[in-house]
Amino acid sequence: MEEQLEKLMRETVDDRLYQIILSNPRDRDSVFKIKIRPVMVKGRLLFQQTRYEGTKVFHENLDRDAVIRNIGDALERDFRQCEVSHQICKAVILISRKGRMTINKRIMEAKEQADAGRAVRLAHNRKKRYILEEGVPVPFLIDLGVQTREGTIVRARYDKFKQINRFLEFIEDILPTLSDENTVHIIDFGCGKSYLTFAMYYYLHDLKGYDVEITGLDLKEDVITNCNALSRKYGYDKLHFIKGDIAEYEEQSTVDMVVTLHACDTATDYALARAVGWGAKVILSVPCCQHEVNRQIHNEALSPLLKYGIIKERLSALVTDALRANLLEAAGYETSILEFIDMEHTPKNLLIRAVRNTHSDERKERKVRQEADEVMRLLNIDPTIKRLV
Repeated sequence: MEEQLEKLMRETVDDRLYQIILSNPRDRDSVFKIKIRPVMVKGRLLFQQTRYEGTKVFHENLDRDAVIRNIGDALERDFRQCEVSHQICKAVILISRKGRMTINKRIMEAKEQADAGRAVRLAHNRKKRYILEEGVPVPFLIDLGVQTREGTIVRARYDKFKQINRFLEFIEDILPTLSDENTVHIIDFGCGKSYLTFAMYYYLHDLKGYDVEITGLDLKEDVITNCNALSRKYGYDKLHFIKGDIAEYEEQSTVDMVVTLHACDTATDYALARAVGWGAKVILSVPCCQHEVNRQIHNEALSPLLKYGIIKERLSALVTDALRANLLEAAGYETSILEFIDMEHTPKNLLIRAVRNTHSDERKERKVRQEADEVMRLLNIDPTIKRLV
């Protein structure tokens, strides 16, 4: 790292920093922006680094030395511009096409420093930003017992409120994938009481203005009847619920997004297969109660691990989800496995997100499939997802 740059970073990467923004990427197909801001984690000053890559957003908390190293590396390899906003000064770092670095730094006047200090304190103390805000009444949240009529979150339902918002963050990330000109068709397999189905419709239709049509599917007739009544009550003309089985559902011909939350065991696999068959642009899946691989998994070398029931159960669930993600990748999707909500709220906390690739790479997909097949051979398993996708 150049001496002048390191000196500036040592002066500004502290608790008086407001934010640092790295932009103007050298490679337009890679990370296009990085934001850095200070955060307090259990009384320790860290720096949250947020990377924006395509439709994805990645967060990471780093210590001071690590974030300074990352900034130096990023300016050397990936970005041509860096803006620093600090309580004492502002600075802009520019990298020419020949690699020459220019740093323009301005010490702020006393009033500016005071205003900047207030902004830093507000940034440090701000509440968690939720897509559905506390204090703003939402009809379906009131009827589902999550909010009072005044918009206050019911204490016993606060975890559900956080879960709904976390799910909407995943929806927010994939918005660039959805059409804002044509009707967006979404299927929610195993919708249950439909907290998240209503939230999805409200967010996409009411808040974002998408022409969206959502069908919720579940086996429980009383649940379907209640959800349809609520949909009519709110005037959600394009939100419908029907009774049906995931494995046998054939009514839809065009689907843009498939959501499957807590579908039991192999029901998740049938939902994923339906999504791939439709060529859905987006798949969001939170699997549940995965027993199939647990019954099959066997490997002598792993017997010291598999002899413990709870270890075998958890390992089997992780293997199942990893194979699902890999086989979706082999079917032409860019996949990732993300944390849905904290373990303290539910042990079923992994979400598989798959976004269909616009350009197929058959060689890569074939390699991924072969690697998944090898894992299944080693573990002596034959999961349903292998036969369906």
